Amino acid sequence: MLKFPWITCLAGAMLLGPTVTLATAQSVPEGVTAYQVEAAFEDVRFDLENAIVNRGLVIDYVSHIGDMLARTSEDVGGEKQIFAEAQAMLFCSANLSRKAMEADAANIAYCPYSVFVYELPDQLGTITVGFRHLAETGSDASKAAIADVNALLDELAREAAGQ
Repeated sequence: MLKFPWITCLAGAMLLGPTVTLATAQSVPEGVTAYQVEAAFEDVRFDLENAIVNRGLVIDYVSHIGDMLARTSEDVGGEKQIFAEAQAMLFCSANLSRKAMEADAANIAYCPYSVFVYELPDQLGTITVGFRHLAETGSDASKAAIADVNALLDELAREAAGQ
């Protein structure tokens, strides 16, 4: 019998690594999946980049949303700092995109795909990573193809969040 069983629990929790939680419904818009992790922004951003690149996908563009908002704040009457850091990465998958667009050419509207990562100035060390769900509409083939894209986006966000 352990004299201090809480020590085992604490040690086990420390071995699990960073704490990851699904962001609450109040903190993300409807149709968005976001995960929060206690980590350094650059580490999570790098993990998100690697999650994309390690699948053989190419990041077409990195949108430096936080930098843009900070740079233009005074010009547009901004009253507060929104992000400590914020980026979105845009990429495509030739395989998934072809399936989606063969099922319905209008699915071009979903390409490129986007994942985001940000840190709030009043929650330093809590990083949010996620994506906007693509609507699974149209034919059965279109729904299935878009479901595959959503599954990929979720995999990428989960991997970056350490899940």
